Amino acid sequence: MEQAVIVKFSYGLDSIKEIFDLEDLLESAIESAGVGGFDGDEIAVDLSDGYLYMYGPDANAVYAVVEPILKSASFMKSAQVTLVYGELGGDVPRKIVHLS
Repeated sequence: MEQAVIVKFSYGLDSIKEIFDLEDLLESAIESAGVGGFDGDEIAVDLSDGYLYMYGPDANAVYAVVEPILKSASFMKSAQVTLVYGELGGDVPRKIVHLS
C-alpha cells in the first residue's frame, strides 16, 4: 500500500528556481533514505502557491526525512503538510501538520 505526503505552500517569489532547488534536495534525500519517491509539483501560474507530492510505503518515514529540508526553505514557513495513510481518493486516515 502506498501512502502520501502532500505539502501545500504559499510561494510568491519571482522565480521558480527556489522551488526547483528544494525539489532536488527532497528527491535526493527521499531516494537516499530508501523511503519512497518524489512525484512532482503543482505550481500556480502566478507563482503564488503550490503543492509538492511525495509517496512511499510509510508516510511517517517520508515525512521524517523531508521535514528538516522543508523547514529550511523560507517560503515553507506556513506550509500545511498532509500525511495520507492509504490510497489517495479513499476514505483513509490523514494527519495534518503545520510547519512553523
